[in-house]
Amino acid sequence: MEIKYSYHVKKRMKQRGITSIEVEFILQHPDYIIKKPSEQKMIAIGHLKGRVIKVIYAIKENYINIITIR
Repeated sequence: MEIKYSYHVKKRMKQRGITSIEVEFILQHPDYIIKKPSEQKMIAIGHLKGRVIKVIYAIKENYINIITIR
């Protein structure tokens, strides 16, 4: 499935030193996922390079929309 990154997300990734490969790794191999059905969002949480990374996203019909990275 295609992954779409907004300008906001790309900016946050650059600020936090996170690559798209790392985002995809966390989406594919999260430590756990928090589902927020009321907001139609999901949070994939994983550990990379000794830090916790949270990928907030929504699954759309044909793609995954990355909302933000923490």
